[in-house]
Amino acid sequence: MVKVLVDGTPVDVPAGSSALQACEAAGKEIPRFCYHERLSVAGNCRMCLVQVVRAPKLVASCGFPVAEGMQILTDTDVVRRARRAVMEFLLINHPLDCPICDQGGECDLQDQAYGYGSGVSRYQEAKRAVTDKELGPLVKTVMTRCIQCSRCVRFSTEVAGTPELGIVSRGENAEVTTYVEKALTSELSGNLIDICPVGALTAKPTAFRARSWEYKKTDSIDVMDAVGTNIQIQARGAEVMRIVPRINDEVNEEWLSDKGRFSVDGLKKRRLDHPWVRVHGKLHKASWQDTLVSMARRFEGISGDRIGAIAGDLCDVESLCALKDLMTALGSSHTDCRQDGAWYDMRSRSGYLFNSGITGIDEADALLLIGSIPRHEAPVLNARIRKQYLHKGRGGFPVASIGALPVDLTYNVDVLGEGPEVLTRLLDGSEAFAEVLKTAKRPMIILGHGALTRPDAQAVYEATLQLAYQTGVITQDWNGLNILHTAASRVGALDIGFVPGSRGFAVTNMLRGGVEILWLLGADDFPLDKISKDTFVIYQGHHGDAAAARADIILPGAAYTEKSGTYVNTAGEVQRALRAVFPPGQAREDWQIIRAFSEVAGHPLPYDSVEALRARMAKVNPVFSNAGTEIAPAPQSVTDSSVSKGTAEFNNARIRPVIDDYYQTNSISRASLTMAECSRVYGPMRAVAAE
Repeated sequence: MVKVLVDGTPVDVPAGSSALQACEAAGKEIPRFCYHERLSVAGNCRMCLVQVVRAPKLVASCGFPVAEGMQILTDTDVVRRARRAVMEFLLINHPLDCPICDQGGECDLQDQAYGYGSGVSRYQEAKRAVTDKELGPLVKTVMTRCIQCSRCVRFSTEVAGTPELGIVSRGENAEVTTYVEKALTSELSGNLIDICPVGALTAKPTAFRARSWEYKKTDSIDVMDAVGTNIQIQARGAEVMRIVPRINDEVNEEWLSDKGRFSVDGLKKRRLDHPWVRVHGKLHKASWQDTLVSMARRFEGISGDRIGAIAGDLCDVESLCALKDLMTALGSSHTDCRQDGAWYDMRSRSGYLFNSGITGIDEADALLLIGSIPRHEAPVLNARIRKQYLHKGRGGFPVASIGALPVDLTYNVDVLGEGPEVLTRLLDGSEAFAEVLKTAKRPMIILGHGALTRPDAQAVYEATLQLAYQTGVITQDWNGLNILHTAASRVGALDIGFVPGSRGFAVTNMLRGGVEILWLLGADDFPLDKISKDTFVIYQGHHGDAAAARADIILPGAAYTEKSGTYVNTAGEVQRALRAVFPPGQAREDWQIIRAFSEVAGHPLPYDSVEALRARMAKVNPVFSNAGTEIAPAPQSVTDSSVSKGTAEFNNARIRPVIDDYYQTNSISRASLTMAECSRVYGPMRAVAAE
């Protein structure tokens, strides 16, 4: 540690820290535009000037390293005059269009001009103008406002891994551009809006819709993937207007995927806001009482082994627990959360978790991907992999992949093969990457659903587990065998036991006529044409997706923004979302619908409040006992090593990605016009890459 005096206050900071970081450690506010904690230092805005005793002139604190005994002055008269001069230069060409700027109210330039500027401009000449750039359907540009801080350039190059932005020309003629005009191709492009300190980059889908001070802000969890990104839902009245990320270094740092940010308009389209009952082949609106009574009559005389339930990918644990308890009360063990037919090792919790934790990526020094495309399955997690790749360098963080790789992952990957037979070569040592894993101190394997949804998924997993023990991926103090889920509800459903019981049917058997009554809880992502024509289908969900059209009874539920719910991410971390708005029309929270039906059906569930239901969840699985707004970490456990050591029976087919279109993966994103436009714009690019 290095001792530094900041305005007379002693502070200890790590060696190599900058003067700006030392000032912040001392509680001093230093204005800045180009500096960002998660980007490289550019030092080109000069707003962070401070005075260092015995230095010949003021220094830019963001790029000035501290030294033992250094004395820093942050608020002298010369510093104040220098900052006013810098602000005056920044505003020379900046348009004074704050009243019509979408960034108004949350603009760094606006705030710092008020706090550190002079309030008077001496510039009399005409301001310059810059042509706006077309960056695609998500990011709106007004490049005349740009102050060339280069944050967007560094983010796209360093974090997103798509170096499509840059600065051309010099001096007054400098401008940020895409060189060749085309849409940004990153799944993280919305973060450019957050890091832009002025109104040059704003959200195109929500342009001129509302002002920042009009929003009611609510903490929640993103359900567009299984990372569990911490988000803030911003609503005005009964409408969710936008979604932005919250900082959580353990999960998402401060990034959010484009689908999680911009699919917000899908929350207003195709909504189910009234119960429906099919009579003589046609759906008719009905009251809640008539609908529940009609359902109860349909259940009369049906034995429990002829009733089944399938849970979708966006469900909260509360509704899963309630439906599981209802099925048990009805005598059914036919429950399944695996719409995609995935296979998991259920012997212990570590058999289906991202065991190293998301922050474990920061410790890894070798990575093997098996049937996983992290860029589409978990863009925020993929950015962390890229960060580690850049930090270690290719030689320090080699990455290899098994399976089809139709997209650039934003870091160099050695494709070992497209089929599971590569695992055999890794096990017998004939594949060179096996030695790479053995020599690494913290090797990691990410097993994706491209492998776990195959007919030979169990054989692939057992071979992977054997490889993990053989190469040191699993040791007493490190478990680097990670399952990367794609569904926000999957781990929570597995934790609560929403899987077939003894002699219970999985999804495939339920669809083939194994049950007479099939309850779909937000389940939309499986082949609906495989449901037997004689099966009576109850659909409970929030969007009129394909499954609702097949249903005989429709129960309108609440979307994730409209209820307080518990979600468990791919690493097994339990998090809780809060309700931002109320459900539309007569829609209700899912667990309340299930509880109300249980009463009508004569099997009342033993809880009447969400607190009692969460107590029941904790009783089923202690992992839910400490759930709250803070993360409950997954326990560090090592998977049992007693696996088959024989020759695995692999399917010869290549391992394919599970996501065909990143922007159209669930009922909310399919209802979003913004996501439909992204699919139209980016779809051809993806098709070319796949070829």
